[in-house]
Amino acid sequence: MYNYLDFEKPVQDLELKILELKKLAENGEAVDVADEISRLEKRSRDALRDLYKALTPWQKVQVARHPDRPHCVDYIKGLFSDFTPLAGDRNFGDDQAIVGGFARFHGEPVAVIGQEKGSDTASRIKHNFGSVRPEGYRKAVRLMELADRFKIPLLTLVDTAGAYPGVGAEERGQAEAIARSTSACLGLKVPSISVVIGEGGSGGAIAIATANRVYMLEHAIYSVISPEGAASILWRDTTRSKDAATNMKITAQDLLEMKIIDAIVPEPMGGAQRAPETVIAATGDLIARTMKDFAGANTDFREQRREKYLAMGRSL
Repeated sequence: MYNYLDFEKPVQDLELKILELKKLAENGEAVDVADEISRLEKRSRDALRDLYKALTPWQKVQVARHPDRPHCVDYIKGLFSDFTPLAGDRNFGDDQAIVGGFARFHGEPVAVIGQEKGSDTASRIKHNFGSVRPEGYRKAVRLMELADRFKIPLLTLVDTAGAYPGVGAEERGQAEAIARSTSACLGLKVPSISVVIGEGGSGGAIAIATANRVYMLEHAIYSVISPEGAASILWRDTTRSKDAATNMKITAQDLLEMKIIDAIVPEPMGGAQRAPETVIAATGDLIARTMKDFAGANTDFREQRREKYLAMGRSL
């Protein structure tokens, strides 16, 4: 059963009516309803298109968090072959909020690091809802260092509400782990590509997203703090999350205009959750074009990355 968002209720009503008519027709309990179904399907498509053409920033937050959106493991399965996961930070343990390893993309070796939220209760608990602990970031650093040593490009898939804020994580050096992971991203000699596929929350996202090219899905978000957190700090009122989402400029369109990201991956009508294979393929196409550009470039990728982020500071 599709999980409808609050603002999708007009579409939900139409689609449930269509399902009801189809079920009656299958059971032979209704006269010919094909014309009525066609009419309702057109109304449903039109309503969905009109909704998604004019999403507010807060509605985009809801879409970015949609439980049916494809997750990191779906992209790995759809885009890469011969994926070999690596576990552990060689210090404390393994954090399964970070999924990482080596694979082949269009036959070429790549390192892959992603944040996985999980798709059901068991997997969400296993992956800690995508909230990474220090050992997760140290695992990411370990993978980056291996990629650099063997001259293998790095791809990262960002989808987290933020780093895990628990007492244990703080005791094990969460801030230091995030900083070292960000530093490792900046220091890579190999090219790196990052794609924000859902939520890009705070330093928890930046720690693996400081890449040569940063892309976002059309309805993804990327922010220094969640709208709820910002509303709580600024106005001491979480009901003003909508205002915070608008003022923070967290959508892909806003960030492209400010040159924080480099391109937007278009999503199918109704969001990535309605056609996961389509958006995964589109993401793969953009990555392939970028990899081709990198392969033909005589570039100091570390210096290019440095200039990219210094330019952001100068222009804002």
